[in-house]
Amino acid sequence: MCALDAAQAAHPDMTAYTSHADLGGRPGHGAVTPEPEGELWHAPWEPRAMALTVAMGATGAWNIDMSRAAREMLPDYARLGYYEIWIHALERLLFERGLLHADELAQGRALRAAPPLPRTLAAAAVPAVLARGAPTARALAAPPRHAVGDRVRLLAGAVPHHTRLPAYARGRSGVVQAWHGGHVLADSHAQGLGEQPAHLYTVALEGRELWGDEAGARGLLVHIDVWEPHMEPA
Repeated sequence: MCALDAAQAAHPDMTAYTSHADLGGRPGHGAVTPEPEGELWHAPWEPRAMALTVAMGATGAWNIDMSRAAREMLPDYARLGYYEIWIHALERLLFERGLLHADELAQGRALRAAPPLPRTLAAAAVPAVLARGAPTARALAAPPRHAVGDRVRLLAGAVPHHTRLPAYARGRSGVVQAWHGGHVLADSHAQGLGEQPAHLYTVALEGRELWGDEAGARGLLVHIDVWEPHMEPA
């Protein structure tokens, strides 16, 4: 069994995009239960899962939007814990790139020479790398098409790839509250199509625009960040 076959056996929907993480505005998921401030881990293996994910992300074998797409495409997303999602998505990304094979995963050790990676993250460099983060701001020559106060309508319909535009807001209209300059477009970045930076805005949408006369919608104002390709004048 090749690496991709093994990954598809574990995650049957690898070749077809479906987001299992776009849950905003959907009923039936129960109340949000806040956890104590500063409570980072629930099991001893979770810090290791985070360390593995950060270390592999730093190699440049994929980008942050590809990793987000891998997480949200997990068919068992709803029943997995936070770091279980991280580790299953990491397995998926490794399988897809031939960096991990089914027999290695089963035995918990490398059985063949590792292919070369663009970069490696040394332990001594971790604090500086985490502090620096991965800024997404990019300079753009073209001026923004929208100004603060403009009424805009967001892209409608299904999106067949990773996007940061939540489903509950698609086709809805709101008012531009802020402009943030150019930023990497998550949609294209996740597909390996380059950064394709675009202007980013904060748009305010009224609760009744989103959920009609449902309880709690009246008087509610929701702010979301939206890239320019996802919006048009209302």
